[in-house]
Amino acid sequence: MSKPRLLDLFCGAGGCSMGYHRAGFEVVGVDIRPQKRYPFEFIQADALSVDLAFMRSFDAIHASPPCQAHTSLKTMWNAKDHLDLIAPTRDKLISTGLPYVIENVPGAPLGFSIVLCGTMFGLGVAGVAELRRHRVFESSFFICKTLQCRHGKGVIGVYGGHGRNRKRVPVIGVYGGGHGVGLHRREKGEKSFTADEQRQAMGIDWMTVDELSQAIPPAYTEFIGRQLMDYLKAVAA
Repeated sequence: MSKPRLLDLFCGAGGCSMGYHRAGFEVVGVDIRPQKRYPFEFIQADALSVDLAFMRSFDAIHASPPCQAHTSLKTMWNAKDHLDLIAPTRDKLISTGLPYVIENVPGAPLGFSIVLCGTMFGLGVAGVAELRRHRVFESSFFICKTLQCRHGKGVIGVYGGHGRNRKRVPVIGVYGGGHGVGLHRREKGEKSFTADEQRQAMGIDWMTVDELSQAIPPAYTEFIGRQLMDYLKAVAA
């Protein structure tokens, strides 16, 4: 029997695609930019202009529209305006009639969704730092989340083309005219990680550091993909 086919829109260098591949899907990626290291069949195109008939030739669709409109960086003084493509992406996916997943950052306007973190999958640099990379996944089918974040102390952040070890310690902050007391966390030193350590933390061995900063660990979509596979089997039965 042939494998179910999944279309990955806004695929980037293929972090999400690899997870679905490991879950048993045949994956085709679409991105507006060339992706020389994308590991599967690739089509360079505007994801929102892909023909509906072509999309319906697949069994399921994943989409990761740009997240810049919803990250914390949007509040910076020099922040640029970014288009919010989540609503038009959702509308197009719904019009296909196929099961779908939309991924974005916390704070994005997603519907029924779950949040996944690297600590749920033991990702990070062994014995040094854990990967806290929270991402939100909206789905048209039910996803059973049985995992919990397991935050420790050392943290690796893979972003902006570099990796940092964020070591934090609890401190008491007094604010609000002296009557507000809270437990805050202050950075205490940073350790730079090598490109190979960043790849290890993400569970990705084929991307550049810049590509890693935009990627999703394959472990996330492998977890989702296995449940999507069960859903497709149940529908077929």
